[in-house]
Parts: sequence; C-alpha cells; structure tokens
Amino acid sequence: MANPLMNMDWALVQSFLAVAETGSLSAAARLLGASQPTLGRQVKALEDALGVELFHRQPKGLILTDVGAALMPAAQAMRQAAGQIALTAAGRSEELRGVVRLTASVFVAHHILPPVMAQIMDRHPEIELELVPSDTSENLLFREADIALRMYRPTQLDVVTKHLGDAKLGVFAAESYLARHPAPQTPEDMLKHRLIGYDRDEDIIHGFAQFGLTLDKHAFAIRCDQNTVYWELVRAGCGIGFGQLRIGLHDPAVRQVLSEMDLPVLPVWLTAHESMRQTPRIRRVWDMLAEGMAAHLP
Repeated sequence: MANPLMNMDWALVQSFLAVAETGSLSAAARLLGASQPTLGRQVKALEDALGVELFHRQPKGLILTDVGAALMPAAQAMRQAAGQIALTAAGRSEELRGVVRLTASVFVAHHILPPVMAQIMDRHPEIELELVPSDTSENLLFREADIALRMYRPTQLDVVTKHLGDAKLGVFAAESYLARHPAPQTPEDMLKHRLIGYDRDEDIIHGFAQFGLTLDKHAFAIRCDQNTVYWELVRAGCGIGFGQLRIGLHDPAVRQVLSEMDLPVLPVWLTAHESMRQTPRIRRVWDMLAEGMAAHLP
C-alpha cells in the first residue's frame, strides 16, 4: 500500500499550517490570498489523505486535535525546507531583470520610499518592484519580502544587514494648533497642552521618563499606534506630537517646537536573506535603496 506521505502536496500542508496558526479558515484565506472554500477543501483533502481529523470545528473557529498538534513540527519543518528551496533557486538567477519585493513600515513607505523607488525605476526599468507597507516583520526566509527596511537591527539568522544611519525625531505642532495655543518653552510645558500619543505602544511614555516626566496613556488627549495616521493627527492640529525631523521640517502644515530637546533616534537598517543578497537585481536595488535613503539620514 502506498504511503500517502510520499505524495504529499505542499499546498495542502501550507493550508493546514495557515489554519492552525490563525485559528480560522477566513483568517488563513486572507493570509494566503485564497478563498475560504478553497482552504476548507484543502484541509479536508489532507485529512482524507492522512486518514485522521486535524481540527475540531467550533462556532468561533478551528482548534487542533491532538493528532493535528503532533503534526505541527513536521509541517513547519516542511515549510522551512520549501522556503529554503525557493531561496536557493532564486539566488542562482544571474539576470538583472525580474521582481524585487521590498517591505518597510507604513510611514516610510508613504513618506520616504516613493521618490527613491522612482529613481530605481528610471535607471532600471527592467526591474519590477513590489512594495509591502507593513508595521509587522515580513519573513525574509519564506520570500514574503526580498529586502526589508527596518527601524531596528534585525536579529534573524541567515540575513545580512547594513546600518544606513539614524533618523532624527522632533516635536511638532500644526500651525493651526499654534495659532490657538502658545508654543511650549520647556518639556514640562508640554503637559499643559493637548498631547498626541500612542495607544498600546509605550515608547513615548518612556521618552518622557528620560526627561523626568512620569505619565501614563491618559495624559494623551488622542492616541494612535499607526504612525502614518499619527502624523496626520499632528498635521490636523489635534495637539503636539512627535515625528521624523526631516519629514516635519519640510511640511508647511507644521512647525517644530522645543528644538533643543535631545530625542532618541530611529536606526535604519537594510536587511536581506544571505542567499538572495548576491542576486544581481536584488543587489542593485539594495545599493540604490542605500543611496536613496542617504538623503534622508544624517
């Protein structure tokens, strides 16, 4: 009798992993870019092939059975092997032509990267660029991105990194806000103003602590963790907030206040998987990203 594992379809295992890790068919479908019925059929096909039940169906989602949980390590190892195969094959390409997938934070993708990408396309129209604005860490191993632009030093194994510089931060308020409220003269003065802060992220709270100011999230009149929306709240006059210095200084809607405050910086790193770094098109985009970002960093 043939062993069903000898003819295992990776697509079925991939669907199993996505459902197991997200807990529902709908979430797994969004993750894989497939339809929910397709995911359901693939999970059922895998169960039929193995002769076991992998999930308990419940009103709020799917939960792994004991057998399904026992299969997870092997399935994850299979995903890692499939990713390594794709990386090795792609890394052998000697052509400059092809697709390069880049990921960066939503803020950087919105405010900084478009003109940099335009320069790349003008000089290399044979390269196709895919930009993934995301504030989560895209996985370079599984080709979710070829190059990542991070605001922290990556620690993932098997990646190469380059520190491009540090983005300075500043305190800003909209001209419309400052027309109604006198600009703060000291860090303590900021507490008398409407402040724009983060919701769950505590970086701004920790920053105030460095100046001896203790506060909690309720000190912020308005809160948002998404940096692009956060900056629009500053521009709209919702209160005083923080932003990348170069962006703020070139925005006529806002004015820098408390310029003497010594704020932390955001380190900017380029990252790629080591097996892809020497692929000609990826190496070229890497070099031009580094060149283009230099204009935004001291």
